[in-house]
Amino acid sequence: MHAEIIAVGSELLTPFRMDTNSLYLTEQLNLLGVDVIFKSIVGDDLRRLVAAAQHALFRSDILIFSGGLGPTEDDLTREAVAEALGVGVQRDPEVLARLEERFASRGWKMAKQADVLEGTTVLPNPNGTAPGQWLSGQFDGREHIIVLLPGPPHELKALFEAEVRDRLRAKVPPAFLVTRTLKVAMLGESAVDARISPIYKRYADVETTILAGAGEVELHFKSRAATRDAAQRRVDDVAGAVEDELDDAVYSRNGESLEQIVGYWLQMRNATLAVAESCTGGLLAERITSVPGSSRYFLGGAVVYSNNLKTELAGVPAEMIDRHGAVSREVAAALAEGIRYRCESTLGIGITGVAGPAGGTPEKPVGLVFHAVASDTGTEVVQRNFPGDRKRIRRFASTMALDMVRKKLM
Repeated sequence: MHAEIIAVGSELLTPFRMDTNSLYLTEQLNLLGVDVIFKSIVGDDLRRLVAAAQHALFRSDILIFSGGLGPTEDDLTREAVAEALGVGVQRDPEVLARLEERFASRGWKMAKQADVLEGTTVLPNPNGTAPGQWLSGQFDGREHIIVLLPGPPHELKALFEAEVRDRLRAKVPPAFLVTRTLKVAMLGESAVDARISPIYKRYADVETTILAGAGEVELHFKSRAATRDAAQRRVDDVAGAVEDELDDAVYSRNGESLEQIVGYWLQMRNATLAVAESCTGGLLAERITSVPGSSRYFLGGAVVYSNNLKTELAGVPAEMIDRHGAVSREVAAALAEGIRYRCESTLGIGITGVAGPAGGTPEKPVGLVFHAVASDTGTEVVQRNFPGDRKRIRRFASTMALDMVRKKLM
């Protein structure tokens, strides 16, 4: 069965409110083996809401609406869904009585929230004033399930778990959706797809999604089957074949972050790490220390933005900076070696570059970054030219440094 989620509310079409309900609902539906094929946000406009409901009836089996069940004139979900289904709206006396009892002492009238669709099952909402509604039957020539839920997330979640989940489980055919995620470092999205598309295209029953970030690519594999084991086997088969192709570019097999993986390797090798950062400005240290327990392997470091601090805190000779420039292979290596020596760590990282938007030259353009990793066996330096704005370049640079540590420890 296919599901569609329609979030209702003009506030969700502004920069100030985000629809988080659909993320929660998608997760819950997937656990029931239901694919979500459409999501939409519709403002408080009756004609647009009716049109959205009619389109959803045409393409989806399960329709879940969130929001638009309040007491004001612009709360129009009930009216829109009723018109799309061709059913009436009636005032439920029990719901009305509960509302009147609850708000009598305040002198408030909340009658509109007692309006329900004909044939609906009213879903109690102890956390709010608007009840949910459940309607199932033949609409538009085929069987549908329509659910109306309140918009506040704490109300929606509690109501879904108490009233909707078991009803859906009883209605939908037994099925399992299983997902598997691989994460890849420092390969471009198109390069990854060129290598793996001949593999995933062989698995017609596995949905493959490729998501690109700054220096990282996520590969999501999803399969639906009658049993969890059957679905798991399919995603494991395609993930295993992809991992064989990409080899050590794959850093995570179960959704871990790159900083988590680096932490695992440092602990397995009984190694410690220190960093000297220039253009990343502490971003690398922040990512490392975002992992609980990182104090077991991360000793610390320094943000050495000025040339003077490169010399004072990381021991980079001033004449080296004068000769080669602060953004150079030589200075990156000296940063890594100097911070390793001063912190007495197993590994030292040095990063220096031009994050922009200003400061670039034809010889050293914006996006040029040198990364160095120093150890007792020597110092490796990697030069990269990253695209994007300042934020993106800094993210690329920190990812490159983490991946260098990972591969060094492997």
